[in-house]
Amino acid sequence: PRVNAKVDPTQCIGCELCVQLCPDVFGMEDNLATVIVDVIAPDLEAACRDCASQCPVSAIVLSE
Repeated sequence: PRVNAKVDPTQCIGCELCVQLCPDVFGMEDNLATVIVDVIAPDLEAACRDCASQCPVSAIVLSE
């Protein structure tokens, strides 16, 4: 199954950790993280899971 990511803008604090860990999936817009791809490539899924687990405010949600 394909993995999709979402960033909850009401939770994001703009720390940019996800952008540093996974720049092929996350970017910044208006000082908040945003997902810059529609579907996460299989080789980036592990990095995205790492981002979600390390997000200090749990703003990243992954779904399959």
